[in-house]
Amino acid sequence: MDAGFLRSLTIDAVRQGLLRKEFRAVELAEAMLRFAQAEDARTRAYLHFCPERAFSAARRVDEKIARGEDPGPLAGVPVAVKDVILTKGVRTTCASRLLANYIPPYDATAVVRLEEAGGVILGKTNCDEFAMGSSTENSAFGPTRNPVDPERVPGGSSGGSAAAVAQGTAVVALGSDTGGSIRQPASFCGISGVTPTYGRVSRYGLVAFASSLDHIGPFGKTVRDNAILLRVIAGRDERDSTSAFAPVPDYPALLDGDVRGVKIGLPREYFKGLASETGDLILRAVDLLRKLGCEVFDISLPTTDYAIACYYIICTAEASSNLARYDGVRYTTRNFEADTLVEMYRRTRGEGFGAECKRRIILGTYVLSAGYYDAYYLKAQKVRALIARDFAEAFQKVDAIITPVSPFPAFKLGEKIDDPLEMYLSDIYTITGSLAGIPCMSVPCGRTASGLPVGMQILARHFDEAGMLRLADAFERAGGTAGA
Repeated sequence: MDAGFLRSLTIDAVRQGLLRKEFRAVELAEAMLRFAQAEDARTRAYLHFCPERAFSAARRVDEKIARGEDPGPLAGVPVAVKDVILTKGVRTTCASRLLANYIPPYDATAVVRLEEAGGVILGKTNCDEFAMGSSTENSAFGPTRNPVDPERVPGGSSGGSAAAVAQGTAVVALGSDTGGSIRQPASFCGISGVTPTYGRVSRYGLVAFASSLDHIGPFGKTVRDNAILLRVIAGRDERDSTSAFAPVPDYPALLDGDVRGVKIGLPREYFKGLASETGDLILRAVDLLRKLGCEVFDISLPTTDYAIACYYIICTAEASSNLARYDGVRYTTRNFEADTLVEMYRRTRGEGFGAECKRRIILGTYVLSAGYYDAYYLKAQKVRALIARDFAEAFQKVDAIITPVSPFPAFKLGEKIDDPLEMYLSDIYTITGSLAGIPCMSVPCGRTASGLPVGMQILARHFDEAGMLRLADAFERAGGTAGA
């Protein structure tokens, strides 16, 4: 199995190869692990590998096939998992020094479902510390590099998962998204990524950043791969009270390529301040959808300008609360030089958290403090309701909304890391969908003259992942993603 073959694999190709006895799942796992370890020197997509777990899962698939049993929809598929998603017996560090040696005692629900479907987890991918960032430069263990151009960022915070799929060292991957952390790296790396409706996928076992905004979602080279993986991990989970009871459609079966009559909205607020090449590629993609029979309408989402401030108040407030548990008492690393308990807390957190985590904890603590709660946090929640109302009103007129994912393609390593505000603004087009809790995804729509991928964002009604994926799949079939 050479590198070209491994890079070309999709879920369907792996399953067909296994059922035709062209290779065994164990052979594929061995080859992909060797390839991933070799490529990792260039991109640092992975933080650590778990070969024993991978081979154990692959053997189960081979045994099922030998017995004539259905090996599952992800049979033998090599998968990467973002290192904020718990894996029993395999280190989960959240790319932080505080959890450098933490080994979880249980699996996340998404991981359980993935392996029950025959998936083979190769390892855990790099990310911004505790998923706080837009470039994967905030990892305590060093940045990930974009496979398209190693001098540029892969996006964040799920940059490692996106890079692994883009370079072919995993067929699909799991990431997490709070304000664009799946869609933005998918766009920067030239692959597809899905942020499901809030509650569609269980958050049990996802290390919390901002609990009312966190999602688990898939990355794949194709829309169909995303559809298959989403169907596997979606659905009600009794261990997560926020997971929805809504039935999970057979997403892959609904990818029929027919989008005639689909009404698409273009929000005028999202096309201001775009890099010209990015805007041109998005509009060219919209023209292709129009040729496929979609109807295109100009719409407005008037509260968009307030989204950045609203998001960074809410997410930092929730981060301040969620990260209070990392104090050195239980499962984190600990400073042993302190003489008092309070000093131990202070030194442990001061040494363990990176600069971005500290920045968000301080900001979140401030907006929740006495005298400022009403002025900031409560007002931000009211603005969030207005943003959700904008989308609800828009979806009375259209079936889907098309926007850019980012104002610009992947930027260079170090270009924005010292300017937090500039970094935050890179998420300006993704955070609105997160605040509204609606499904959204990034699908490649071309490359700039310098060869950098650009993603088109599709947003849909709550729990209409099927319609969103169908539109993206039709675009992909028509050649819209070619060259991306």
